[in-house]
Amino acid sequence: MCALQRLWMGCRGRCPPVLSLLLALYFLFAQGAITIPNHLQKLPNLMEVPKSVTAFFREDVVLTCSATGSPTPLIRWLKDGVQFGSEMSGSGKINASEEEAVELQSYAGVYQCFASNDLGTAMTQTVEVIVEPYPFVGKENRLEKTAYESESLILTCNPPKRLTPPHIYWMGSRMRYIHQNDRVMAGLDGNLYFANLISSDSRSDYNCFAQYTAARTIIPVTEASLTVQPSNEVVRGRKPDLLQPHGSHTAVQALRGRSVTLECIPKGLPTPRVEWQKTDGDLKTTSASLDSFDRWLYFNSITEDDDGEYRCRAHNDHGNATHSFTVTVEAAPYWVKEFSDMMYAPGETVRLDCLVKGNPEPVITWRINGEPLTAVDEDPRRSVAGSTLILRDVVVSDTAIYQCEATNVHGSILQNINLFVVELPPQILSSDGIVYKVFEGEQVNMDCESFGAPRPQITWLREDAISLLLDNRVSLFTNGTVQLVNVTHEDRGAYICSVDNANISITANLEVYNRTVIHKGPQDVNVHLGQTAYLDCSFYKDSRLRAKVQWKKGEQDLNFPMPNKSRYNLHRNHTLQVKKVQQNDTGRFSCEVRTDPVGQVTATGSITVLAPPDPPTSVSLSSIEDYSATLSWIPGSSHNSPITEFIVEAEEKPQMDSGAAAWTKWTTVPGDFRLFQLSLQPFCWYRFRVAAVNELGQSKASEPTKLHSTPAAAPRSNPTNVRSNSTEPGVLLITWDEMEKRLHNGQDFQYRVYWREADSRNAEWNWAYAKSPPFTVNDTGTFTPFEIKVQAVNAIDSGPAPEAKTGHSGEDKPEEPPTGVAFSVMNSTVRVTWNEAQNVRGHLLGYKLYIRRLGSSSGRDRRSLGKHHHTAERHQLEQHKLANRNNWVEVVHGSKTTTDVTGLRLFSQYELELTAFNSKGESPRSSPVRFNTPEGAPGPPASLTFESPTETSLILHWSPPHEVNGELQSYKVQYQQEGGSQMEIPIINVFFNVNQFELMNLDPSSFYLFKVIACTAAGCGPPITRRGATLMEGAPPTNITVVSSVTSFNLSWVPEDRHRNHGFHIHYLRKSAGGQWEKSELINSTQGFYSLTGLQPGTEYSLRILHDNNTHWQEMLRTVGPVPSEMPGRFATQGWLIGLISAIVLLILILLILCLIKRSRGGKYAVKDKEKKEIDFDLQNKDETFGEYRSLESDGDEKRSDSQQSLCDDSKLGSEDSLAEYGDSVDIQFNEDGSFIGQYSGRSAAAPHGSSGPASPLNPAPPPPFAPSMSGILNRPS
Repeated sequence: MCALQRLWMGCRGRCPPVLSLLLALYFLFAQGAITIPNHLQKLPNLMEVPKSVTAFFREDVVLTCSATGSPTPLIRWLKDGVQFGSEMSGSGKINASEEEAVELQSYAGVYQCFASNDLGTAMTQTVEVIVEPYPFVGKENRLEKTAYESESLILTCNPPKRLTPPHIYWMGSRMRYIHQNDRVMAGLDGNLYFANLISSDSRSDYNCFAQYTAARTIIPVTEASLTVQPSNEVVRGRKPDLLQPHGSHTAVQALRGRSVTLECIPKGLPTPRVEWQKTDGDLKTTSASLDSFDRWLYFNSITEDDDGEYRCRAHNDHGNATHSFTVTVEAAPYWVKEFSDMMYAPGETVRLDCLVKGNPEPVITWRINGEPLTAVDEDPRRSVAGSTLILRDVVVSDTAIYQCEATNVHGSILQNINLFVVELPPQILSSDGIVYKVFEGEQVNMDCESFGAPRPQITWLREDAISLLLDNRVSLFTNGTVQLVNVTHEDRGAYICSVDNANISITANLEVYNRTVIHKGPQDVNVHLGQTAYLDCSFYKDSRLRAKVQWKKGEQDLNFPMPNKSRYNLHRNHTLQVKKVQQNDTGRFSCEVRTDPVGQVTATGSITVLAPPDPPTSVSLSSIEDYSATLSWIPGSSHNSPITEFIVEAEEKPQMDSGAAAWTKWTTVPGDFRLFQLSLQPFCWYRFRVAAVNELGQSKASEPTKLHSTPAAAPRSNPTNVRSNSTEPGVLLITWDEMEKRLHNGQDFQYRVYWREADSRNAEWNWAYAKSPPFTVNDTGTFTPFEIKVQAVNAIDSGPAPEAKTGHSGEDKPEEPPTGVAFSVMNSTVRVTWNEAQNVRGHLLGYKLYIRRLGSSSGRDRRSLGKHHHTAERHQLEQHKLANRNNWVEVVHGSKTTTDVTGLRLFSQYELELTAFNSKGESPRSSPVRFNTPEGAPGPPASLTFESPTETSLILHWSPPHEVNGELQSYKVQYQQEGGSQMEIPIINVFFNVNQFELMNLDPSSFYLFKVIACTAAGCGPPITRRGATLMEGAPPTNITVVSSVTSFNLSWVPEDRHRNHGFHIHYLRKSAGGQWEKSELINSTQGFYSLTGLQPGTEYSLRILHDNNTHWQEMLRTVGPVPSEMPGRFATQGWLIGLISAIVLLILILLILCLIKRSRGGKYAVKDKEKKEIDFDLQNKDETFGEYRSLESDGDEKRSDSQQSLCDDSKLGSEDSLAEYGDSVDIQFNEDGSFIGQYSGRSAAAPHGSSGPASPLNPAPPPPFAPSMSGILNRPS
């Protein structure tokens, strides 16, 4: 048999048949067809390979190499390219501990292992053994350093140099780590860097230790003592500079996959902050992270994408310093794709691609059974193209182990490739008659796995002998498997797989089912803690298939019923219900619809339980100094809702305060913070706790920190708002805002109060102590200016120097009135000026102008205007309305010496006096000055009312303006028919002493606009405008509604608009024997309601209304109740009883009549009363004009209405009816905007039930109530 490790060197022909048989059997074993007995041959397969080591001791040198194969491979070693030791079977180990006589140093070198048997040779990569001396320090370095506060400093370590750098630790006494922060930290070189020194850095136990991991030892290297002295100069800050690295630029060479750290350690005061950026890209896109207080930019496993330019910037309030880095990333060789065992048939072409990368580009070397390709006999069938080895027309003897090795300056890698060349007859390994079941629309793979060398050619046919490959949905794989995609129901049936040129075939059967579809699957559900969650699983399946629904949480099946989780329920529609969700219910849930054997469909959702976060833990204080500390904590669970912030609460209490302290909010910290720097107040007790907040709410507070106290110190601040609050002349009262106890900073706290006169700058300060404000200084004069200040003092020292303020002793009233009063009149405005007040004796608050109207410029307020509709009392009320503008005070605040007084009445004489005032009062008044306002146009007439004596005429009545503003000259009357031309408006001039005008020949079917304008010598004022129309003749109603009762008929109707009142009677006739026509009293057509009473129950009546001797309205009606019948003479027919009952009924009837008279007539009140009420209301609303009401009732009626008492409590007895009620003259009243303000004169403003209801052209009477009333008997004919 040929030795395969020398195939390419000597064996050129075919090997004996036994070799082919062995290789074929080995291939069948790989295919799972048969099991190879252990005594048959196998290629060597490396199981253990050696690794490079650094040795300090003999036991460190252990190199192991083992391999499997048949026959058992022989293991041999090469050291530095020379045979090392003897060959060993199966496993070979180099162990320096077993060779005591050999020096450890002699094991240093490069090793390689080879495993060989009759079939081939496998080899390992080269490894190196490095022997280093044990690290030690002959004498520990001792450093003593002295520096000043705010300076920077470096404590060096300098451990022994080794190939593997040691880990450096700085520790103090009792082996405690030196606390490091952004100000103090150890660098990559092991030195300890101080950005700036403070007094607490002084200590004598700075110890540097070096740990050598491979040597398993830690040695002390340096012991240092540092003394920090106070600085003689006041240093407010230092500009940043870099302690490490030096210079402005550093080039960094990095290897792919290694860790790299860029370092910038600054110095400066205050401690600089460090920021990093990638100048040729975005730092966030790299694998870098910040470490060691942002002083390090760390790459855990650097890649080629991290290659580029970086810059660090150290900055504080005084400047910045920068350093740039150029990072170049190279790579040792690494595999892009590794090889697997390869099998080919004779005559095929083999292509071996060594897919490897590296930077610089690796050099590829090929070996056969461990021998370089150049050392093997040339063969024209073999060629190398770049990194590819090509073997053409292979034969069985080409079976061997091939090695691909890639090398560059950073290292090398090697891989063994097993190549088998075999020749066997074809056969189909897949089973015959397999039934494949698949869903419509999916894909199916039907297997026809074949075996043979060379590889058999496979053909697939449909049951109708048509090639399956003609369908573009079909793909045939090299292993014979055919794939059919997008399967339809037409694809079901039998398929035949056969081997070309051989009588071998199998049949596959395909069944196609409708797809199982989950219509509504579980969703991603967010649920608050304690609520119920629902996950749906609704699906459709093929009727031929049986489905089973399986719910899963994660990878665990949920089986129902669940005895230990009664909160989980499965509904009949396969919906999963989770009650009272808890935190452990959070997770992924999946609904699997299993339709075996075809397959299954799955829909996945999740339950996320949301809740307020848990309280933080491990809350503690660190880096404690006199008045500062760092509060740190570990966040609790966020319960699936990110923590947005932390609330820091404090229990702060002055040490001299014996009471209990309350927890108060100290600050809020962003949710990604884990610590916070606290600034503490001297001489206080402190405890802190932290609560977390997310969108669901706030957690409980954490456990508090241990009680911490701060030492006493001098007060850091003085009281604020120092001021004088003097109220009495001759007394200086100094006061301030008292300081909180937490700001006292020590015991024996008090205030030192300073004062001196402000005008004597060189005078010494007077001072005294006070426990609390205020502080009083006597005999200081009136409103004398003082400089005052207050300083906080305790047992330690005084607070900072206070700032002086200006205060005054007590004020007194101003002594002198303002002088130089002058004025300038402009229409209804007067501008008043004066000189600044003198001898105010206090803070001037302003001036007061006392203004009084003396009357009109003509010496009288109003001219006699003839006959007015206003009574004397009403005129007085009008004058009272303007009384508030006859005497008033204008206040001018501040030091202004001029003001404008507006709103003066024209054509008036005024008197003005002026005072100055301060907080104590007013000065005497200045001498009075008088001025006159010019004449102006008057205001509109005060009122405009109408009378309509006929259907074609109106009488206009008006009253003079409230604001005449001069002497009236005349009135102008204008009227216009609505819809008429603007060019046809007549103007009628009327003498000033005339207050009415009659307009004739008006159109009764139209409305008119009426205007009256008053004029003075200065011009005409604005008009008063009203809308109105004449009234037409009235008639009895016809639209009557009747409601029957037992003894009465209630009649109601809607009065006609713009019709005069018309009196009528209702005639009625009882239809029983002996009935005669009767009639009611006279009824007003405007009242809208009448009750016809005194009728018999259950009786039929005929009702009618006559007009102009004709029947105007008629109707037949019946009262409610049984038909009356005669009763036999009994006790009730006795005469005395009938008389008594009649008397009682009569008395009740009289009382009802009087009460109804009062109710129906009480709404009519004297016009004077109405006007007085309106005027009183207008006096309360000064900017409104008077409403005008006019009455034709006599004064006697008014007096009676005022004096008569009512039998009922809600109104007075009515006066006699006005003549206008049934006459032709009606007084129509309007508001100034043209709308009616009341009803026709002489009628009540609102008609109560059962009384007459007035109507107007614009206000039709409302529909009357349908309750019975006796008001009809109260209406008298005119």
